[in-house]
Amino acid sequence: MKRILQFMTTIATLAVLGFVGGTFFYGTKTVHALLAESAELKEAIAALTHEDQIGFAKVVKQEERDGQLYTTIRFVETARDDMLNRVFEKEYEIEGDVVHFDALVVTFSDQAVMDGKQRALYLWRRIYGESMSPADGFDISTPGSHPERYADLLRNLKQSDQDLFWEAIWNLANDPNALQKHGVKAIFGNAVYKRVRPGLIYVFKIGADGQIYPETVLDM
Repeated sequence: MKRILQFMTTIATLAVLGFVGGTFFYGTKTVHALLAESAELKEAIAALTHEDQIGFAKVVKQEERDGQLYTTIRFVETARDDMLNRVFEKEYEIEGDVVHFDALVVTFSDQAVMDGKQRALYLWRRIYGESMSPADGFDISTPGSHPERYADLLRNLKQSDQDLFWEAIWNLANDPNALQKHGVKAIFGNAVYKRVRPGLIYVFKIGADGQIYPETVLDM
């Protein structure tokens, strides 16, 4: 009886592993098929335009408590087609006055778009202070979510394909070159940091190399 139970347990375990492994394989295969074969996705990526500004931040309050400086900063993400349209806005309190803004830049080469022009997505990940580790930072966007900034980008794809695409894009944070054979790769902008002060606005601009940098202007 003991041997029969052990045999049945082994079979059940193998079945579960086979199911999980099969799901992962077919899920990955579907992601690659979507990038390689979906004309709607290629058209959506081709519709991406060059962006110069993707958001800004400003200090709402700075104060000392028990000998430690704390900064409350308001972070704003703007729409792709209208820099005055705010698609996301939230306040964060950071210990100290040096704030890191972590972004995931995802590039699509002409291999992905097929028109000879590179495109990119800019996804804000998190905010953290100098005394924090990046992993302990405050989320701006939830990994795996559909970014509000690109809400209309995949409108011609069915919902399951949209979900699959965004899941694959966010997973590039863990494996930046996972989709490189399809002309898709990730660049990290987590070196974007600034010592912040009240009375200034930090506008996030995009350089010719796709990297993000803050430009400081007076708060009018």
